Amino acid sequence: MAAEQKQKLEQQLWNIANTLRGKMDADDFRDYILGFIFYKYLSTKMDLYANTILKPDGLTFQQIEGHPEEAALMHEIKQLAIDKLGFFLEPADLFSELARRGNAGGKNNFILGDLAKVLTHIEQSTMGSESEEDFGNLFSDLDLTSHKLGKSETDKNELIVKVLVHLDEIDFDLENTDSDVLGDAYEYLIGQFASGAGKKAGEFYTPQQVSSVLAQLVTVGKDQLKSVYDPTCGSGSLLLRVAKEVKDVSAFYGQEMNPTTYNLCRMNMIMHDVHYKRFDIKNEDTLERPQHFDMRFEAIVANPPFSANWSASPLFMSDDRFSAYGKLAPSSKADFAFVQHMVHQLADNGTMAIVLPHGVLFRGGAEGHIREYLIKEKNYLDAVIGLPANIFYGTSIPTCILVLKKKRTDAKSILFIDASQHFEKVKTQNVLRTEDIDKIISTYENRTEEEKYSHIAALSEVETNDYNLNIPRYVDTFEEEDAIDLKAITNELRELADLAKTTDATIEGFCTELGIETPF
Repeated sequence: MAAEQKQKLEQQLWNIANTLRGKMDADDFRDYILGFIFYKYLSTKMDLYANTILKPDGLTFQQIEGHPEEAALMHEIKQLAIDKLGFFLEPADLFSELARRGNAGGKNNFILGDLAKVLTHIEQSTMGSESEEDFGNLFSDLDLTSHKLGKSETDKNELIVKVLVHLDEIDFDLENTDSDVLGDAYEYLIGQFASGAGKKAGEFYTPQQVSSVLAQLVTVGKDQLKSVYDPTCGSGSLLLRVAKEVKDVSAFYGQEMNPTTYNLCRMNMIMHDVHYKRFDIKNEDTLERPQHFDMRFEAIVANPPFSANWSASPLFMSDDRFSAYGKLAPSSKADFAFVQHMVHQLADNGTMAIVLPHGVLFRGGAEGHIREYLIKEKNYLDAVIGLPANIFYGTSIPTCILVLKKKRTDAKSILFIDASQHFEKVKTQNVLRTEDIDKIISTYENRTEEEKYSHIAALSEVETNDYNLNIPRYVDTFEEEDAIDLKAITNELRELADLAKTTDATIEGFCTELGIETPF
């Protein structure tokens, strides 16, 4: 039933998004629809929690307004909710109440002002508490004054009321604590918006199939993790995917430079019922201003922006993340800077997996120097996995995954996997199927060699190749052409020549009967 319910909810949410956004770009409307779903989620959580507290008193949350002990009850519920949920909403501020007021009597009533206050109240309720940073400015991208919502205040209000009323009709089934249907549906919506958002989509969303590969790689042999970290966490999909691969993750850490995406990530965490005390997401530039510098993580995953610019300031030569290598990644290609950053943050018993463009495997200069240091001096590189082209939104370039460990079981070799030809084409995207993902993971886990798919290269072999990791150097995917039978082809040509003569004779006979010249 959960799968059916999830599919139905996904379809309902996408229909609302498609129907109501009108001429607004999907990228713009995303912030509104996801923000309002999050507001409804918080309201439902608040209502359920308050009703649980009030049950011994025979009251519901809605009934305490006007109650003789309203002030005392409200104060107690607020204190408990701030600690348990991380936020507080009054009965009048609940989503269902706003939707009811906006559509009372079947009319479009003006609620924009009230809605703006409610969203501010949610954030203000956390001030001075442990959850303040996790809820601060969460709704900053919901600009209710934006002209994109409509030309007049009435037009804006009409659209917002429509969205609220449509969402209010959906039962998110939050009382079912074993279900994560809403969180998954929210993730589905993020993916749907990403697929239609053009070249910037990759900044906030990693396709689920790729997330699955990365998550499984860093959890091989483990059923629980003390911590997982993503230095370019986007909407948080990768972090949450890792949690699906193990029984328990004690804490989630991430850093995201884009403020809008940072808000999306925190919402996504909360929507997946990750308690605010269990995640620490920071809004900063990871390479320039790392926020978890002194921490070490058991699992690290990342899909950083490919070949991004960074300062590559000479001052970083004294930074512990980069100093030992003797060289910095080029300012026009930060790929290896992210690798170095992640290696610095990796615990001794940890595994990291990062998606990068193929250039990191063979480019020379400073990148070649860093690559050699990681292999020759540190021996951290465990595997290189080639992925199909065109599996990321907004770019068709082929990519690879580097898997690194500080304490490797197979320290005398590096595993190369060429999975670039194993995919299914769906519309304009290439997609890794379940069997493709399983093949990658089983090959990595069992460290198996398979002709034209995988190869275990001794470190001496990599050294012979001057630490060039280009996959075709190690996995031969060349398909030999079938031998040509010249005698058979000669006979075939003779038969065709004879057939042509017969055809010409037939045509000549028809032309004679008709009294016309032959065409040859």
